[in-house]
Amino acid sequence: MLPRPWTHRASPWIALLAAVLGLGVVWLLRASLSPRVEGDFFFSESDPQLQTSQRINETYPSSPQIILRVARLQGTEDSYEDRIEVLTDELLEIEGVVGGYSITTDSPEGSPLFSRILLTPDAAATNIVLSADKTDPEVLIPRIETVIAEHQAPELGIVMSGVPVIVELIRRNLLSDLIVFSLAAVLVFGLLIAIVYRDVAIVVGTLATCFISVSLTLVLTQAIGLSIGLLTANLVTIVFVLTLSHVVFMTANWLRVAEEQADRDLAVQSAIHDTLEASFWSMTTTLLGFASLLITSAQPLRELGIAGVIGTLTAMATAYSAYPAFLGRWAKVRTSKKAVDLANIALPTRTRTLAVVAGLMVLLLGAGLVRIDTDPGLLTYFAKGDPLRDGLEQIDADGGSSTLDIVIRDTEGARLDSNPVFEKMQVLQASLEEDSAVGVVLSPTVLLEHAQTLPFAGFLSLELLLDMASTPQLGSVGLGYVTAARDEGHYFLRMRETVEEPSRRAIMERLRVDVVDAGLEPVLIGGLYDLQAQLGELIRSSLKIGIGGLMALFLVIGFIVSRSAVTTARMWICLAAVPVVVLGIFGYLGISVDIITSPAANIALAMGVDSMIHLVVRVRTLDALGEPLPWGRALDQIRAPVLRASMIICAGFGIFVLSTFPPTSRFGLAVILGTVTAATMTLVVLPRISATAGRSGAKT
Repeated sequence: MLPRPWTHRASPWIALLAAVLGLGVVWLLRASLSPRVEGDFFFSESDPQLQTSQRINETYPSSPQIILRVARLQGTEDSYEDRIEVLTDELLEIEGVVGGYSITTDSPEGSPLFSRILLTPDAAATNIVLSADKTDPEVLIPRIETVIAEHQAPELGIVMSGVPVIVELIRRNLLSDLIVFSLAAVLVFGLLIAIVYRDVAIVVGTLATCFISVSLTLVLTQAIGLSIGLLTANLVTIVFVLTLSHVVFMTANWLRVAEEQADRDLAVQSAIHDTLEASFWSMTTTLLGFASLLITSAQPLRELGIAGVIGTLTAMATAYSAYPAFLGRWAKVRTSKKAVDLANIALPTRTRTLAVVAGLMVLLLGAGLVRIDTDPGLLTYFAKGDPLRDGLEQIDADGGSSTLDIVIRDTEGARLDSNPVFEKMQVLQASLEEDSAVGVVLSPTVLLEHAQTLPFAGFLSLELLLDMASTPQLGSVGLGYVTAARDEGHYFLRMRETVEEPSRRAIMERLRVDVVDAGLEPVLIGGLYDLQAQLGELIRSSLKIGIGGLMALFLVIGFIVSRSAVTTARMWICLAAVPVVVLGIFGYLGISVDIITSPAANIALAMGVDSMIHLVVRVRTLDALGEPLPWGRALDQIRAPVLRASMIICAGFGIFVLSTFPPTSRFGLAVILGTVTAATMTLVVLPRISATAGRSGAKT
């Protein structure tokens, strides 16, 4: 006999109190729940991808750069320079800014160095380049924005870019979506639950249970020191949906038995009994799917894996500890027909034709997998046509927005301050600047060419010029481009994100060839541009590992649930259609699969696993009871909760599609596509091919 805590009169009130307390604790923790975005493009300092970049930074120390493109909209050239001077002075006084250049601090005329840094190709604007310390962009960028606001139009048009700027803008979008769209999705969930069930107790119980689950997950993640990041920003909605799935199927079973069982407590106990096995295996599959992310080396994916494991466990525990109280004490006993009757929706009867059509559609859409883009440009994190993206694109077109570091040495081991090697570096400088994907290039060559423009520099050797540039009196600027031993040099590139290229890897290989062709050897290649390329590879790898691992795991769990190898194979084929359709459509439409979007296919797959397991467990139960045509009977019983859950999930995540932050919009779209595909496979394809095969076997 199962324990029946829901029989106590106070049980629903205790659950409501727990929900209120949980929300209160979350409110107190709201400051620590603000999303964090790593400055090194979503990698933590412990990630192996950062090792090369860290080695370069240790050898050639530099500060994060913030680039302001300042266009003259009104006034004369003299007044423009006066305004630039005032603006530059105010920016350099900001706490967190450790240095900077503009046309009023360093003349670009005749300078190979400052002409590259400060002038734009169209001469319509000039740049102010600021060097920042390790101040958090969340603190630094608002300070800069305050100064900019005082000098903005009508005289000046100012746009800003740089890694700290982009990191802060992504964080703001995540925070906005976390608050606005998570709350909107919860409201939509609640409204649809009310429309479907038309029972205050079920609505209140469902929301209270989900609130407890979400609050407990957030508190536990905070307790273990897990911050809200790129992917865990959507944790509220993910856990809400995981909890909702258990609740919907439990409610469906309760509605089915309540009209036949006079004892309310026994009706709840029967509903739990009929739902628990399928819920457990669905929870296990989802949990291991999240756990597969723990072996990846990208911090946001690992964070999602940990948070997902916690959320999966709390969703299961909360659904079966809190929600039954509302069914046992407050919910009205009524037949399922009094709810919105989705179970009587007519479905096609031409089973073979339907299965063939569905299979062909999956194969057709699956062809789009070869076109999946897991290495999207940095600017795809911002909506096209948005003034913010327009400004970023302007700076990107001028001189690039993503940094790449190339460390070189002479193939024969000669010193860089020798004339033969200097000539080789000049050849490399020219070939790099001719590449369409490369913007500004700063290197030992540019530094030496700038030094040679200074008075009396023509009488000094390259070695002496580098020695002078490396002195503390000149800010040790030379050490940012050459080692003290003069055996290695540093090329600092700003890469363009707006050019059409096959991949970042292809571009970097092309640049590597340029280094070799110049008679030099590439020692290290790192920087933000390289990290983005590695991130794209990790996204592709996580899709393969996460989805592939989950599919492999499902072969075991599917057999445990169905007790039939044939049924397991059919379930596996139907389930495989979910990621194939989602990623195939994304490939056809050219929709980027960024790190925020990438887990959506796994989440939709978990939803598909959930509905299929519930269906097959019900079939096995009915078959054991000797029911004729168990697939048809099980479909009648399971169709309504699957459709209800799918409708609620699609409507809730449909809110995310309206986001102006493209990754959030893409995430919502992927979940909707996956949920619709999973429901179609569960309700249309799987039962019909199984039932048809069963009848064929009986005839033979």
